[in-house]
Amino acid sequence: MRLSLKFTRKCYYTSVDVVMDKEQAVYYPTEFLNSLNPPGMLPHMLNLKVCSSIMLLRNLDLPKLCNGTRFCVSQLMANVIQATILTGNNKGESVFILRIPHIPSDMPFEFKRLKFPVRLAFSITINKTQDKYLNVSGINLETPCFSHGQSYDACSRMGTPRNLYICSERRD
Repeated sequence: MRLSLKFTRKCYYTSVDVVMDKEQAVYYPTEFLNSLNPPGMLPHMLNLKVCSSIMLLRNLDLPKLCNGTRFCVSQLMANVIQATILTGNNKGESVFILRIPHIPSDMPFEFKRLKFPVRLAFSITINKTQDKYLNVSGINLETPCFSHGQSYDACSRMGTPRNLYICSERRD
């Protein structure tokens, strides 16, 4: 799969950022809005290829398209991403993902970012593994876990320890 990804076309998706109050639009140019990255907000640029692994970051259509659902990209179009569900009861089903509006609430002005609610998911955090069953997993513990039980939580997602790989600092 790595070889096939190398030769596939990369698609660059940019968000559409707009100030909600038209009178304030002069003070906040589009380039400035594109550079903003408030907490909980998706970045301006998304780079994808066919066969990329992506994760949904918002609930769209419960219970099928919910936060944390992983997909394999099937087709990249100008305004739609076609993907195949990799996890859950709807595994193998093909879906279309559209851009949705995001409006941050912790800014001194209101703006709207129209963006695909996905991110690349070749790796995920320990918290995102909750309620997931993984066939093969690699855990990077070079930076220690910050809450009690996190390493147990990450390791317990495996059916067999044979498919669990852990990278950590060597202590002599």
